[in-house]
Amino acid sequence: MKGTVGELGEFGLIRELTSRIGGAPAVRLGPGDDAAVVAAPDRRVVASTDMLLEGRHFRRDWSTAYDVGRKAAAQNLADVAAMGAVPTALLLGLVVPAELPVTWALELMDGISDECRVAAAGVAGGDIVRGETIMVSITALGDLGGREPVTRSGARPGDIIAVTGWLGWSAAGHAVLSRGFRSPRAFVEAHRRPEPPYPAGPAGAALGATAMTDVSDGLIADLDHIAAASKVRIDIRSAALDIPAQMSDIGQAVGVDPLHWVLTGGEDHAIVAAFPSETKLPARWRPIGEVLPARGRGVPRVTVDGAAWEQAGGWDHFAG
Repeated sequence: MKGTVGELGEFGLIRELTSRIGGAPAVRLGPGDDAAVVAAPDRRVVASTDMLLEGRHFRRDWSTAYDVGRKAAAQNLADVAAMGAVPTALLLGLVVPAELPVTWALELMDGISDECRVAAAGVAGGDIVRGETIMVSITALGDLGGREPVTRSGARPGDIIAVTGWLGWSAAGHAVLSRGFRSPRAFVEAHRRPEPPYPAGPAGAALGATAMTDVSDGLIADLDHIAAASKVRIDIRSAALDIPAQMSDIGQAVGVDPLHWVLTGGEDHAIVAAFPSETKLPARWRPIGEVLPARGRGVPRVTVDGAAWEQAGGWDHFAG
């Protein structure tokens, strides 16, 4: 469709965007009324919200609108899964400049809708506002299916730490893009469109996970959240972490130890969890460390091979 968002108008844009939304079982009443109706069989709704700001979280010269849509939906739906819930629906808040091509907004919605299909969720509604910078805000909802939520505060000394999904791929892809390249493609695509292991969240809860989170800011940073909430220490075994040969090649080319990406790179949205030591984990879960008793002030909550990690442990919006 030709033209700009301003030429199409707010309600014309809403009409075009909603025409691209597919249905989902949990969305009983979608866009068109003052509010949506989403089924909540458990009578408890898991909710998470996050934002993507152009220039801060994505660049239009690196990612297509479709990529941005997939990424925006994925990072929020992953938060729901990391609580042990099944994603059911999301709400979209969209800020766009009037001169934005309509096609960009429609491709964004296609990306959001397709990521929802991957997670078996649906787009329930949203809002559009004119602004100077593109911002995509997603609120994701989920259903616990009768289970208790898996929080960050349940890890206990003796638990094992295990991860499922990719670590460091998005960071390696960002390094490639930052140097003006577009390959290796697998890592570039991992940065543009993360692939969270959605089913692993509810499955981890069913296995008895005592604490769980998705890796959005970096493995060390996110495990530190678990350690702080659970009042424990966590030690990561670097030899247990998977570093593909191509990631090592990228690291050598750009002068970065790929272990740094695996330990501190965010936006892959792998799921990391603590489990009782006797848990028989399926092959998709890779043990990478253990939970230890806290030692008091001044001792790092997360260590690597028993030693402090002296660099930043992950992403911080207000650092630097």
